[in-house]
Amino acid sequence: MSSKPHSDPVYKEKKIPKNPRKFNLSLNEEQKVAKEIILNNTVTVIKGKAGSGKSLLAAQVALDCLHKHSDGIEKVIIARPAITAGEDIGFLPGSKDDKMAPFSDPVYANMYRLDTKQNIDKLISDGLIEVIPIGFLRGWNFSKVFVIVDEAQNATQNQLELILGRLCIGSKIVICGDSAQIDLKKKADSGFDILYKHMKDIPGFATVSLQTNHRHPIVEDILEVFSELRA
Repeated sequence: MSSKPHSDPVYKEKKIPKNPRKFNLSLNEEQKVAKEIILNNTVTVIKGKAGSGKSLLAAQVALDCLHKHSDGIEKVIIARPAITAGEDIGFLPGSKDDKMAPFSDPVYANMYRLDTKQNIDKLISDGLIEVIPIGFLRGWNFSKVFVIVDEAQNATQNQLELILGRLCIGSKIVICGDSAQIDLKKKADSGFDILYKHMKDIPGFATVSLQTNHRHPIVEDILEVFSELRA
């Protein structure tokens, strides 16, 4: 399986819109700084607690780049580990899209918060936005693609190495995760902290830590208690 050739209709050259994209939600100052970091680097790792807006930020930047055709971006791919939060839901019937629904729906929900459902569904039906299980990515080449790796704390070191090894010129990768939310049976298998701690000195590779809680204020206090108990 490989990325679509540029002769495919979805890869027709697009005109850069004259007006900036207006989203339903605005980024706060912390997220605006993070967005600039993403735009100025090839690979960015975003770390933050639950509710810090990691995935929403990545989606906003991806949609903005797709709309503006920034750096030649022609498609958005969201890669997610097919891991549940400690609950085995067993075999899922249906097509790949049916099987991926529990993992793709939260991604689409974020995008629906940013833009109209009609606009997002059109991008999905045109093949310009696609959610893919990490295990299906071997053989792909990310050319002129904005890749979001969501829930990356549940990706192994080998899986993250696989994704980064697909990167071609003209693409960006944003990797979102939270080390406190690892759902792997062996938490040590997660490769997220390896990227965050050991790759940041590579030119074009950046790390961002989001601190602001965008959910109910009580969430931050609850998560702090759980964190202290784990420690």
